[in-house]
Amino acid sequence: MSLSETLGINKKQQAAPLSAAERVAKLRRVVTANTPGGRSIVALDGAPQPVLEFLPGAGLFEIWTDPGGISLENLPGPASLLPPHRGIKCRWFTVLPVPPTVGPAELAAFYDGSFAAMGSVDVRPDTTRHPGMHTTQTLDFIIVIEGQVKLILDDEERLLGPGDVVVQRATNHAWSCVGPVPALLVAVLIDKS
Repeated sequence: MSLSETLGINKKQQAAPLSAAERVAKLRRVVTANTPGGRSIVALDGAPQPVLEFLPGAGLFEIWTDPGGISLENLPGPASLLPPHRGIKCRWFTVLPVPPTVGPAELAAFYDGSFAAMGSVDVRPDTTRHPGMHTTQTLDFIIVIEGQVKLILDDEERLLGPGDVVVQRATNHAWSCVGPVPALLVAVLIDKS
């Protein structure tokens, strides 16, 4: 008997993949803290906040933003592309498949609006390869959780799947979903400006 059979897992019984909106609705962050007496507790258990949703299920879903230094407090404020100066940002983000009916002009307009909503129109020095190309002065650790994405760079591309990790070192890049399943990723961004 296989491990799958032992655990009662049958490929025919597995649920269909979640839509992007259903997946996002299941996102949960658990944040710990210390009481004044030094005892560890759960300070926060719930959905990501803040959220900046571009389309249903697609956007930025903030896990934690650290203002830098030794603070253990989450930095309040709206979701944004960049961490604060000398700070750190941790988030989930989704990359949706682009429907075949969406043309280049419509896709470019979507990215123009998305970067404007993030307050980051100035991080797009060269979008000739893809309208989502951008460069930030951050060291990023990107982990693919679900789905497949293509990491698009100026001169090459890499196909990534669940478990793959990218160390993004302030280079011009974009993400593109590969296949019909929306991709879910986790990003840790560390300001290097």
